Amino acid sequence: MGKVLICGQVLGFTENPFDVPVEDAARYERRGAVLVGDGRIAAVGTAEDLRAAHPGVEAVDYGDGLVTAGFVDAHAHYPQTAMIASWGKRLIDWLNTYTFPEEMAFGDAEYAAEIAARYFDLTLANGTTTVCSYCTIHPESVEAFFAEAQRRGVRTVAGKTCMDRNAPERLRDTAARAYDESKALLERWHGVDRLSYAITPRFSPTSTPKQLEALGALWAEFPDCPMQTHLSEQTDEIEWVLGLYPEARDYLDTYERFGLLGAGGLYGHAIHLEAREKDRLREVDASLIHCPTSNTFIGSGLFDMAGLTAAGHRVGLATDTGGGSSFSMLRTMAAAYEVGQLNGSALHPAQLYWLATTGSARALRMDDRIGNVAPGMEADLVVLDLTSTPGIAQRAARAGDIWEALFPTIMMGDDRAVRDVWVGGVRV
Repeated sequence: MGKVLICGQVLGFTENPFDVPVEDAARYERRGAVLVGDGRIAAVGTAEDLRAAHPGVEAVDYGDGLVTAGFVDAHAHYPQTAMIASWGKRLIDWLNTYTFPEEMAFGDAEYAAEIAARYFDLTLANGTTTVCSYCTIHPESVEAFFAEAQRRGVRTVAGKTCMDRNAPERLRDTAARAYDESKALLERWHGVDRLSYAITPRFSPTSTPKQLEALGALWAEFPDCPMQTHLSEQTDEIEWVLGLYPEARDYLDTYERFGLLGAGGLYGHAIHLEAREKDRLREVDASLIHCPTSNTFIGSGLFDMAGLTAAGHRVGLATDTGGGSSFSMLRTMAAAYEVGQLNGSALHPAQLYWLATTGSARALRMDDRIGNVAPGMEADLVVLDLTSTPGIAQRAARAGDIWEALFPTIMMGDDRAVRDVWVGGVRV
């Protein structure tokens, strides 16, 4: 694969903007360039310097286009693609009315492949180059998703969703099947190309203690795999969990006692946490995944971004499609800003953009590979048009710095703002 020089405005991060002043967190070149070769970023600097240093290299010049890391979606449900934006239910009713009937279809390998292809079409069109997704209980759903990701060269995390109670019979496995099928899929796909397997109990209400114990044992065997689940999304869900697990100290304890709490854990939502839960999640350095469009769409509550980041929690950002109402990480950033405002904390554009790139990569423990524009990183890039609509353009024209220019696209942008996408150094 030959080298290519991608020119435009270039934005990356050197520090976490939740920890240091935003002016110290980012690296921005007004006339910048990214040298890409063999699927990785070879150099970052000014366009003038890199053109001079590499005179024979093909250049793709995006002018005022903003070149950044591709977006990283840390929590999604690709099987819910076709039923996104289904009206009017809270979590438990929403699962029974819309989600479970749709997920039953994924035992059909052809249907799973069709939706997987559609899902990647939609996410790539929105600039998302890495996704962490739940599949269904069917191994076919995992095979289809990984096969499509592999075909496109996309970095992906996914796993078979395990449930053995409180779900329709056609969506239930057993503790033994959950362990055996998850292990077989893990051994087939984990670490192949750009694919990672995530051990995936849906959440405590749909798993018996025996199943959670089996999946905890599997995670202990393969501790380098992530483990993804849901935690404290809605108050009535928490009441349900505590009724099913009367011996548990709190919701998190239903995972902790079965070996499903650890540094590789990805805990979606995490809105209504008790003090003990916050302390334990921070102690083990687990990742909390903020899903703002889903939390507002299903009426779950407001994630405490300011409090949790100030306390040192590892936090990622996610669409949570199809409970989330958009495939766009731009829309997800906008929703995170709005949730922050309702909680009395205005997130800076640098913080929002960090969450959607480096922060989510860090939550997945992949920030050494993806989520930033820096030498050695995998060359997953998005190029944004910061004047993609008349409304955005007229506001960006008044901008005094890159953050003022970017913020209108965060708040009002959609797939029209995505000018180009590069995956593993290949323009897609």
